Amino acid sequence: MKKWTALGQAVAVNAILLLCTAAAHAELAGACALPGHLLPAESQLERVEAAVKKDKLLKVLVLGGVSSTLPGPNGASFAWPARLEDSLRRRLPGMKIVVAAHTKGRQSASEMADTIDQLMVDEKPNLVVWQTGTYDAVHGTDPAEFRATVADGVEKLRKGGSDVVLMNMQYSPRTESIVAVGAYADGMRWVSRELEVPVFDRLAIMRYWYDAGQFDLYAATKDLKMAKAVHDCIGQALGSLIIDAAHLEAAPEGKAPQ
Repeated sequence: MKKWTALGQAVAVNAILLLCTAAAHAELAGACALPGHLLPAESQLERVEAAVKKDKLLKVLVLGGVSSTLPGPNGASFAWPARLEDSLRRRLPGMKIVVAAHTKGRQSASEMADTIDQLMVDEKPNLVVWQTGTYDAVHGTDPAEFRATVADGVEKLRKGGSDVVLMNMQYSPRTESIVAVGAYADGMRWVSRELEVPVFDRLAIMRYWYDAGQFDLYAATKDLKMAKAVHDCIGQALGSLIIDAAHLEAAPEGKAPQ
């Protein structure tokens, strides 16, 4: 396990503060509107950049849990991994984009990390989007242990030949007073800064949408219309972060390529 010294933690905290004031690289408008500071791209995706420019190919593997899925026979086509693929295809015309999702419920970060070596052999991705944290928060995994597990997992993914984007848990105003997710989200931000990998701060992004009145995440409903809209916006936002972090020339979101 990676050891985190007091000095290392202090540096990471300062880096997080700098992150909050960093210059904006991308903004989303319309129903998915986000300020640029929520999509920082200071950490670079060099393998993605090389693969796209050399082979015109981007293979993305999503490693995550049930919050990366939607129910129903057509749920996969509306969940954010599929919406990410659609967004990247629209914005990167002429490129072959493949997004594969390896999702399984009730998995800790440690259990996900145990699958990395085989997944890298099977999928050979240029980029892995690792969504984790919810299960560990619900079950009270020691935050320091969680943080070290994520750091070790990132290093394994890099050794396997892939860039990494970390994604934290989704925001729910119904459960924020019940499940303490802050320490786990902070741990992922620390790993992001320590190992220089982007983090897609889904927790902060969804909270922004809720506070801005874009999505009523508190309303109890079985209607999947809002869930589909949120997943679509997550796909668009994540696509923007990837494009910026890999320095790719792309069409704006929402506009068809000429």
